This record gives sequence, structure tokens and C-alpha cells, in this order.
Amino acid sequence: MSTVAEISDLRTQQTGFSREGVEAVSRAVVDTGASQDARLRAWELYESLPMPRRTDEEWRRTDLRGLKLDRLRPAAGAEDPGIDPLQALEDAGVEDAAAQIALGPNAGVIVQRDASTILTTLDPDVSAKGVIFTDLATAYREHPELLERYFMTQAVLPSMGKFQALHAAFWQGGSFLYVPEGVTVETPFRAFSLISQPGAAVFSHTLVVLEEGAQAFVADAFRSPSQDVQSFASAVVELIVGQDAKLRYVQVQDWGRDVWNFMTERAVLAQDATLNSLHVTLGAKFSKSSIAAHLRGKNTLAEMLGIYFADGDQFFDHHTWQLHESPFGTSDLEFKGALKGNARSVYSGLIKVEEGAQKTDAYQQNRNLVLSRTARADSIPNLEIAANDVRCTHGATVSQVEEEHLFYLQARGLPRSEAQNLIVEGFFRPIIDRVPVEEIQGFLENAIARKVGI
Repeated sequence: MSTVAEISDLRTQQTGFSREGVEAVSRAVVDTGASQDARLRAWELYESLPMPRRTDEEWRRTDLRGLKLDRLRPAAGAEDPGIDPLQALEDAGVEDAAAQIALGPNAGVIVQRDASTILTTLDPDVSAKGVIFTDLATAYREHPELLERYFMTQAVLPSMGKFQALHAAFWQGGSFLYVPEGVTVETPFRAFSLISQPGAAVFSHTLVVLEEGAQAFVADAFRSPSQDVQSFASAVVELIVGQDAKLRYVQVQDWGRDVWNFMTERAVLAQDATLNSLHVTLGAKFSKSSIAAHLRGKNTLAEMLGIYFADGDQFFDHHTWQLHESPFGTSDLEFKGALKGNARSVYSGLIKVEEGAQKTDAYQQNRNLVLSRTARADSIPNLEIAANDVRCTHGATVSQVEEEHLFYLQARGLPRSEAQNLIVEGFFRPIIDRVPVEEIQGFLENAIARKVGI
């Protein structure tokens, strides 16, 4: 556990990022020697890599000029049991926090605020099966052999880019889930990452490892109130799905309007593995998400769903990759977005089939619904096929709400806002219905109504 002096040192250090900042984070988290060395190597890599440029394809439509890295400071991370987790969740805008933590059927819960862990629970029956679910720093100290094997070595690598290297140097908070071979856990593991400090930079990391034949359901939630000072969130999600394992992963991003959010997710699927994922993007002023499924084994299945709704001056940028490396793999991607006000979204997706990945079946769909004249959506689907016996298709649309449809509903007694909400919910309904969790369906319905403005 960090000392008071170490936490004070981290909180009062000069803004911006530096080698001294990396060392302060390492002391606050109580790193092992191996993890401290890894941080310093990542920092050296960060310093050597250039910032992304508009000439880079992935960043061509992304403007970083408003990001002020030199004004940010890493959030202090340490166990802080004196904070009421329910109050922290309510302060961050989480609805029905008590139901989600105290009353909901959960296998385990982790709540972190500004990278400080304020609650960790794990069902004793689940723990007895050899399941590990804890915050990442604790996992690094108590299970170093697992962390050194999987942490940023197989799915997300620091060398992927400038922001991935920064994350590898400053990671704090986050969660680690390990499910042993043949173990099935039906109730969800939940992790909440919250921001309360203005101008803070948080680096939450999710690492999920399912051994052969294991099954689990993981839900990540990112929440904060809107503040006047720019904040920064860097999340990395690594999903290691072993042979014949099944993982359902849900992520809800609802940061405040002061947050610049960068998220990198990579799932690695072994033979006969199944991934069902859902990404919900609602918050942040700026959000850039990089999401990929690596279908490395035969007979793998990756279902990748996404819902985003931008309003005001929000900017959402999603890049997805469906990477088929072995034969008989199936990937099914459907991302849908709605925009209003002056919001803008960018979607770019790539289906890539390697030469030996015969009998691949891949589908990619991106649909956008524009609710105002000043909103804009860009959609860029891509295919890169090196095998000759595959079925790969994609589709993309950008359209506005038809005034005739609104008039039809208003003529039958619905106010315009409710009519628009009905149309938008119907637009998202095919994805909502594909998530067989009633609680998540209800959350999405309420979030859509809130965004529409009813």
C-alpha cells in the first residue's frame, strides 16, 4: 500500500508527463521491479515516438490541437477504503448505484475513483473455483507470473503507438480477471472507473484471461461529472480468450464533457473461442477508440456491436479491425450511431483476411442517423483479402430523419421529441435486441431517451 508521502508526492508533482512522473506513479502503485522496468522502457519508447499526424491514415480526420497534455497530471492511485463507493458512484452520475453493487447479481465488483481502489468484492463461491478478480496493481503484486505473461505482451503492445506507450508508462487502476480452465461464471464481473479531480489523467487497464473452456461476462463502466478543466482518460482493454472459451464483454463510456478519451482494445481468440462484445459511447468531449478482434485460431467467432450517440460539440472516432489469421473464422460487426447539434463522428473499419484464412465469413456494417443539419458522420469501410475462398461483405450509410416520419407520428398525438425518440430507438433496436441482458437493454433505452432530450 502507498504511503501518505508517496501519494502527496504524486498529487503535487508538476503537471505534464515526465520520467520523474513515471517513477512517482511506480512508487504510489508499489510496483515490482519487473513492472517498474517495463514502465521506464515504455516511457523511453513514448519519448522516441512522434505524435500522430493528420497525414497518418488512422488520424486523418482527427484533430488533436485541443489536447493539452502539458497541463495534465496523473491521478494518484492507492487503496482508499475511507470513501463510500455508493456515494462516489452517485457523484459520477451512475444511476441505481446501490442496485448495481449491493443488490445486483454480481460475481465481483471493483470501483475506482481517480485510480484509487475504493471497493473490491468477489463472490466466495467463485473464488473457490480459482477465479481471480482484483485491481491490477494488487494482481501484479500477488500474481506476478500471470501479469508478466499477459500484461501488454500478447494483445496490446506499447509499440503500437504514442498513446499506447504513454499508457504503458503511467497505467494505474483497472482490473484483472483470470478464469481457470473449464470454469463457468454466469453472473457479471463489474468494474467502474470514475474521475473526480479536475485536470486529472487516468490510465485504466482491463486484462481478462479465460483459460480453455472457461466462460465469463465482464462489464466496464467509465463515468464522471462534467468539469471546467480538461481531463484525460487512457484506457487499454486486453481480452485473452482461450481455446473453446466464451467471453461476453460490455463497455459503457459516459465521461463528462471535459474528458479527452483514448481507448485501445484488442481481443485474441484461440481455436473454437467465442467473443460477444458491445461498446457504448455516450460521453467525453473527444473520444477515439481502436477496437480489434484477432481471430488466431480455427472456428472462432467474434460478434462486435457498437452504439454511439453524440450531441453538442462531441467528437467520436471509432476504428475497428476484424483480423482473420486462421481458416473457418466468423466475425460479425455492427456499429450504429446517432448525431445531433454540431457533433461529428468518424467510423473506419477493416476486414483483413490472411492468406491461409480460407472459409472466412466476415461482415461489417456501419449505420448513421443524423438528427440536425450541422452534425456530420463519416463512414469508411475497408476490405483487405489475401485468401480466395471467403465471404466478406460490408455496408455503410449516413441518413437524416425523414420529416414525413416525424409528421406521421406527430399527427397521431406524439410530441415531436417523443416522435424523434421513437425513431431513434427503432434505429438502435436491432443492436439492443442482440444483447440478451435485460438490464443493459433498459440502460440503453434510457440513455437514448436522455440524449434525444425527453
